Amino acid sequence: MSHPQTSAVRYSRLVNQSPIFYGWIILLIGTFGAIMTTPGQTHAVSIFIEYFITDLGISRSLVSSLYTVGTLVGSFALPIVGRRIDRHGPRRVMLIITLLFGLACIYMGFVGNVIMLGLGFILIRMLGQGSLGLVSSNIINQWWVRRRGTVMGISGLLMSLIGVGAIPSLLNWLIPIYGWRAMYMLMGLVLLIGLAPLVILFVRDQPEQYGLHPDGDRASMTSITNTTVQNEISWTVQEAQRTLAFWIMGLGLATVALLITGLMFHMVSIFKDNQLDATTAAWVYVPIAATTATVNLGSGILADRIPVRILLAIALFLQTIALFMAQYLTGPTMAFTYGVVLGSTMGLMGTVNSVGWAKYFGRTHLGSITGMAATILIIGSSLGPMPFGVARDWFGSYQLVLTIFALLPFSLAIASLFVGQPQKQA
Repeated sequence: MSHPQTSAVRYSRLVNQSPIFYGWIILLIGTFGAIMTTPGQTHAVSIFIEYFITDLGISRSLVSSLYTVGTLVGSFALPIVGRRIDRHGPRRVMLIITLLFGLACIYMGFVGNVIMLGLGFILIRMLGQGSLGLVSSNIINQWWVRRRGTVMGISGLLMSLIGVGAIPSLLNWLIPIYGWRAMYMLMGLVLLIGLAPLVILFVRDQPEQYGLHPDGDRASMTSITNTTVQNEISWTVQEAQRTLAFWIMGLGLATVALLITGLMFHMVSIFKDNQLDATTAAWVYVPIAATTATVNLGSGILADRIPVRILLAIALFLQTIALFMAQYLTGPTMAFTYGVVLGSTMGLMGTVNSVGWAKYFGRTHLGSITGMAATILIIGSSLGPMPFGVARDWFGSYQLVLTIFALLPFSLAIASLFVGQPQKQA
C-alpha cells in the first residue's frame, strides 16, 4: 500500500461532498466495528461459560484451558492481518474479517463437543478480539493525526459503555429466554447484515486518496501539502522493532493486560479471601466500566497534549497500586476504590494502545506494527489467569503472587518515563 502522500487522488461524492469531515463517519463505523468485537471478548464470553460447562458436559478447567489455547493460537494470525491491512487497505480487510467473524459466531451456535468448542474459541478470539479490533482502530487512525487522541477517546468511551457495559448485561438477560446458541447466532447475523453493508457503503481507506487531509483540513485535488502529514515520520515494522520505545510500550501494555485479566478472572476468589462475597465482586464491575469509559475519553484528549509515555507510566503505576490493594480489600468502600483504580488503568491502557503506535511510528505501516503489538498484548492477556490460580492452589492465598507481580509494572513505569518518542535517523 503506497504512502498517503503519493496515493493517486480520486473523487467520491460521498466523501468530497459530505457536509461534515468524512473522518467523523469513519469514526462511527470504526467504533461500531470495535463494539462488534464483543462476541469474541472475555467480558461477553464469560456470560456463556456456565452454559458451555452444563450443555457440553465439560469441566471448568477444560473450558479455561481451551480458551487460553484459543487466545494464543488466534493471536499468531495478527501480524499477517496487519500486513494485509498495509497491502490491501483497511476497508477490504475489514469487510473480509467482518464476514468471517459473523460466520464464526453462527458456528458457535452449533458447537456440540470439546473439539468444536476449541475451534470456536480460536475463531472468535482471532477474528473478533484480535483482527476486527485491529482493523477498526487502524481505519480511524488513518483519518486522524492531530486530534487522534480525542477521537480515539470518544471511540473508547462508546466501546466501554456499549461493548463492556450494555451488551454483556443484555446477553445475561436474553440467554435464559432464547438460549445461548440463538444469542451467538444473532450476534453473527448483526455482523453479516449490520456491519458488513456499512463497511461496503461507507468505509474508505485514507483521506489523502480523496484530496483531503487528516483531521478535516481541506486540500486541492492534486496537491497534498499539509504540514502535519508532511512531518509524520513513517517506520517499517522492522525499524520499529529495533527501537526501545516499541518494546517498552509493547511490554507495558502486555503486562497490564496480563495482570488485569488475572485479577478479573479470579475476582470472586480474591474477594472471598478478603471476606467479601460474590455479589460485592460483581458490583465492582460497575465502577470499573464507568471509570474505564470516563478515563478513556479524558486520557484520549490528553494524548493530544502530553507525551504517550506519561499516560503509559501512570497506567503502570496504577496497576502496581491495584495489586497491593487486592490484598487489603477491607470493605465495600475499599472495593469501590479498587474498581476505580482498575478502571482507570484500563482506560489509560486503551488510549495508549489505540493512539501510541500511530503517534510513534506513523500511518504507512501501521497495520504491520499494530499487528505485531497486538500479538504481544494478547499473549500477555492469555497468560494472566494461570499464575494467579497456581499460586492460590500452592500457597493458599494470592498475597505472594500479587506482591511479586507488582515489581513488573513498577519497573516498566520507571522505564517508560525515560523512553519516549523514538527518533528516526536520516
